[in-house]
Amino acid sequence: MTDEGEHDEGTGHTPHREEFAHDPIGHVSVGDGMTVDDLVTEYGKAGIGARTLHEAVDIYTEMLRGDDVTNFFGLAGAMVPAGMRQLVADLIRDGHVDALVTTGANLTHDSIEAIGGKHHHGRSPDDESRRDHDEQLREEGVDRIYNVYLPQEHFTLFESHLREEVFPPLETEEVVSIQRFTEELGRANSEVNDREEVEESAGIAAAAAEHDVPVFCPAVQDSVLGLQAWMYSQTSDFSLDALADMTPLNDLAHESERAGAMVVGGGVPKNYVLQTMLVAPDAYDYAVQLTMDPPETGGLSGASLDEARSWGKLEAAARNASVYADATITLPIVVAAARERLADRFPDGSTPED
Repeated sequence: MTDEGEHDEGTGHTPHREEFAHDPIGHVSVGDGMTVDDLVTEYGKAGIGARTLHEAVDIYTEMLRGDDVTNFFGLAGAMVPAGMRQLVADLIRDGHVDALVTTGANLTHDSIEAIGGKHHHGRSPDDESRRDHDEQLREEGVDRIYNVYLPQEHFTLFESHLREEVFPPLETEEVVSIQRFTEELGRANSEVNDREEVEESAGIAAAAAEHDVPVFCPAVQDSVLGLQAWMYSQTSDFSLDALADMTPLNDLAHESERAGAMVVGGGVPKNYVLQTMLVAPDAYDYAVQLTMDPPETGGLSGASLDEARSWGKLEAAARNASVYADATITLPIVVAAARERLADRFPDGSTPED
């Protein structure tokens, strides 16, 4: 005799299961001629990170397909130096970003490439040689971002760009919002890029300025861009109003019929994107997070999106996925697979905006 819900080995009785549903794991098959979406579909058969990435693509595609979904994009980490610059700029140009929240560092590196600078492949030495390696780079005037090198003369070029092309028009306006600052940065990047016939594209800030997509940079002070802005403000009437951006960003969230968040990395951009819903009547209907920070520390950067639901930042029924892996790997996969699915809906090359 057994209690109800227990398995009776003699009778083969199956216990009552509320959580469990019959959905066996499949095995990923990779063949010739597969598209990115084909691979992501195969991931859906599997478990652990592969399954989560599959879910992230499903959610992101639904976000982009919705004509009434306002899409917020948070971009943290060294994504521009690592080579994700064009991908983000293309998303903006194709109408897949309604508001970008990023770091001053990403805007700094975006601008450096827009005006003719380049990041270079380097190496990340082992622990035993790291100190000597970085001391040598310092002597040679090269900054290291993991396995990416940036010659310091590019920062001199960037400083001149700001002082000659960006700050003077803003000085006449005296105190401006950070979003107005990034808008002028994008305009100047585009103008110089075209004038100097720079081989690299004008980039993220330029694409946003061209397509009237607001770029918010709430911690701009924490960057070379912010440092240069502060230095210029010491000898001019130019200044930034850190609170001025709160109104347009929160208004965008407040007026959204539905909203989706793509959060790459953590830190201030992640929180700034999510906290907008604390003053909106509703919350995010969709959210995808790509991060390497673990949730166990209690920090925001690794916190799951389910945790954000407890704060009222996500709707109770929101679709969300947190993918814990290097975003330089996962972001291109998610975007490529979503684009393939959107192309099936818009075979003529049009976009949801059209």
